[in-house]
Parts: sequence; structure tokens; C-alpha cells
Amino acid sequence: MPHKFDLADIQAFAAVAELQSFRAAAESIHLSQPAFSRRIDKLEQALGVRLLDRSTRRVTLTAVGRDFARKTRLWLDELDGMLMGLGDVAARRMGEVTIACVPSAVYYFLPQVVKRYHERFPKIRVKVHDASANEVLVAVAQGEADFGLNFIGSQEAEIEFKPVLVERFVAACRRDHVLARRKKVTWADLGQHDYMSVGKTSGNRLLMDLALANVPDRPQCLYEAKHVTTLLGLVEAGLGVAAVPGLAMPGREHPTLVSIALVEPVVTRQMGLIKRRGRSLSPAAQQLYELLAATRSARLRNGPARQKIQSAR
Repeated sequence: MPHKFDLADIQAFAAVAELQSFRAAAESIHLSQPAFSRRIDKLEQALGVRLLDRSTRRVTLTAVGRDFARKTRLWLDELDGMLMGLGDVAARRMGEVTIACVPSAVYYFLPQVVKRYHERFPKIRVKVHDASANEVLVAVAQGEADFGLNFIGSQEAEIEFKPVLVERFVAACRRDHVLARRKKVTWADLGQHDYMSVGKTSGNRLLMDLALANVPDRPQCLYEAKHVTTLLGLVEAGLGVAAVPGLAMPGREHPTLVSIALVEPVVTRQMGLIKRRGRSLSPAAQQLYELLAATRSARLRNGPARQKIQSAR
């Protein structure tokens, strides 16, 4: 009797072909390594060919395996795309998407989009890899994340950068702070108060330092933190004021924090979606990617220091 194989065996092979590791592939589809190995063995026996060369340290595809992996990925993507478009079936689809994102865009902006995505595809797991701008870039380049939301990457040859929005840096303070009554403040104004900033290893700090290189009376830091979200906690505790990306700030309804337009000079950063050039996303990841690219947030449009998100083209 000929050996049989099923979709789960094909998915197991696709995982090990992509990750080049039995351990990582088994973890990605939530199987023990022995159970995963049995699936691969069953597939090879059913096909009558060796797809993988295994050693104690590494896994490589045979010539037949490379050709089969390419055809398998195309077939699985086509199957997923068909199922994702079938309404009720889409809601029952299982899967996983990993997005890497700088923390300043995670806290207030990203959850709005993920919530809408979850309403459409409640069975698909979404993993958020929140990290520094450089770490987000590396995670996408190395395939640890399907795609990312970042403000660097446009100059990388292996990265495709799709602009999403341009945002201004704003002054963040408590509602009971003396600056909160003003419509705009200068960087020199911030220097008159206890000023905090992200540390020099931060990509946001680099953007600010470059923009303020020739600005006299630039504010000097009293407090530093690694992440913008930590700064906002310090501001909320009444320890001073900070300059942060507008995307990191809550909406106007927030009971404690307020953002003020920051001028002389206006400092901006461009946020974009990044993915590996020449690599197609899975249908599940593509759906989230397109939702982020097309999102228009009323809170962002109405904020004093944010420019509206551009429509996806």
C-alpha cells in the first residue's frame, strides 16, 4: 500500500525549508520535535525521494527538495489566499503573523489596527515584536518578523520601505504644567523646564540631535530613558517635559497627558512599512500589511502635531 501524506505534512516541510532548523520549524507549528520528524519522514516516504539532508547541526534541502519547496510555497500561498477571501472561512482560518514595530508606534497606534484585523480574522495569532529601530530592521531582514513598522530602512538595498505617514515631534507634558496652556512651544522653551529625552542609542535621539545641531539654547537632559513610552511615564508622574514623536502620544481625551506643537525647528520622522525585498508575504500577513498601509485614524488627523496617514496606492 502506498504511503499517504496530508496538508499538515506539507506545512511541516514548508516550515523547515524556510527556517532551516527542525527545532525552530517544530516550534513554529507547535509540535514536538519527534512528532515533527515523523511528518517529514512520512512525506519523504510517500514521495519516494529525499527532500532534506540532515546532520547533527544543520538541515539543508536536496536539489529535489529545493524545487519541491518552491512549488509548495506557491501552492500554500495560493490556498491561503483563496481561503482568506471566503468570508466565513476567513474568520475560521488559523495562522500567525509577526510584526516588528518601534515602541513609540505600538502603545497607541498599532492596537487600533490590530483590533480591526482581529475582528476580521479572530483565529489568526498576531505577535508584536516591539524593539528599537535597528532591532526592528534586523528582525525583518533576518525573517524573524513578517514585516515591520519603522522610521529607518529606506536606504537598505534588501528592504522595501513603503511610506505610511509623516509625523512631527511634539512637547509632552501634564495638563497641569505651565506649558500645557500654549498652542506651540520652542525647543528653547523646553530647556527652561526639567527636560527628558531618550538616550543616545535611540534612533529618535539621533533624529533630534541632527535636527538641533545648529540650534542655540537646545535643551539639556535631566532624565534619560531607553524608550519613549518610559519617558511618557515620567512625564505623567510630574517629573518634567519631553520631546517625543506625535504617534506616541494619546488622544486629546487623555486625562493627564497633553501634546503641544514643537517649533524652531519643526522636527519630523517618516514612518513606513518595511519588508524583505523580493519576498512575498503570506496571505495572513499581507492582509495586516494592507490594513496598516490604508489606515486613516481620526485621532491622528485631529492631533496637533500629526499629519494624516496617506492612503495605500
